[in-house]
Amino acid sequence: MSKTLISVPYIDQSVKYPTGCESVSTVMLLQFLGVSITVDEFIENDLKKEAFETRNGELFGPDPRECFVGSPYDDESFGCYAPVIKESLEHVLGEEYRVLNKTGTDTKELIRDYIDRGMPVIYWACINMREPIVGPEWKLKKTGETFTWISNEHCMLLVGYDEENYYFNDPYENHGVIGYPKAVVEKRYAAQHMQAVVVEKR
Repeated sequence: MSKTLISVPYIDQSVKYPTGCESVSTVMLLQFLGVSITVDEFIENDLKKEAFETRNGELFGPDPRECFVGSPYDDESFGCYAPVIKESLEHVLGEEYRVLNKTGTDTKELIRDYIDRGMPVIYWACINMREPIVGPEWKLKKTGETFTWISNEHCMLLVGYDEENYYFNDPYENHGVIGYPKAVVEKRYAAQHMQAVVVEKR
């Protein structure tokens, strides 16, 4: 069975970044591109972060489409979505690369357009491909509207595939390069709003 696999530097999030999967996956991609950067530097200098606050006994929080919810160093924090990672990558890469939010793109299309051309993809799914869980909820600081988080959210770097599996540099619990069955991956990807971010050389 033939396998396509891009070799990418691996970073384990479990030592220091319990909710830092998006940052760690992004830094793996940056290191693959030859950028000299650590996860700590990325979190400190390039990632927008915001904490929760209580107003009149109600919980208000940031919008994960606008910034990281909490801190990647805190195991009680949440995460962030594709627009945040796109903006962070643009901050690091400058003009050399174009950064694209490919949310809504079918996985097979990402494989064809990026993996087959040797470019890894930042990809949202679920931790260990567990079932997604709806909730918790909070009110957004800016608008007051209720936001619902889909729990078990996880971000990895898509690096390859074969007939049965998609392969990821999965930063969770030092998984290394791990294959998950295609059908399950696509379900979990759909559960997390089909989010993906890619870079292209200009």
